[in-house]
Amino acid sequence: MSPQKKTPRLRTVDKIKPPYPLNRFPKSFGYAIGKEIVYLLATKSTPDLRGSEWEQMFAKAIKAQWKPSNVGLDDVVLGNCAWSAKSIKSSNPKKVKRLRLISGRNSPAYSYGEIGFDIAPETLGEQILSIWNERISSIREKYKHLRTVVLIKSNDLLTVAVFEFETIRYDPELFV
Repeated sequence: MSPQKKTPRLRTVDKIKPPYPLNRFPKSFGYAIGKEIVYLLATKSTPDLRGSEWEQMFAKAIKAQWKPSNVGLDDVVLGNCAWSAKSIKSSNPKKVKRLRLISGRNSPAYSYGEIGFDIAPETLGEQILSIWNERISSIREKYKHLRTVVLIKSNDLLTVAVFEFETIRYDPELFV
């Protein structure tokens, strides 16, 4: 076991800790998620788990508040931390190395009033990332910590994997 890195103590910065360290879910988390999935399998005719069901299940498992949001980044809230909950199917959740998450509500037509197909790809990409970044900034005004929690589920829901990561802004200059 390697020694933990120490963080410097700063006089001018308030350190606000999240409810738990990243990907170190509460002890009862696995049991709570498993119980909810078993209940779902016992009460539904098909093994299906989507959006708001996963958000509610995750909120209950960490003893947080589920509050569906039209921004989609703060659907689950616990103290100074908010989560966006995503789910994705995979034939083998335990072996996934790469996945693609979709974030909606990044429409240049709505945000910039530009409709048409003659927008240069670089401009369009910059607009989409700028919308994303503004959404992140607006949520971070309310919550010190912002995370995305992902459920990778098999088609029959008998195998699942859950992980989370910090939700960040993306610098448009770093992307082509």
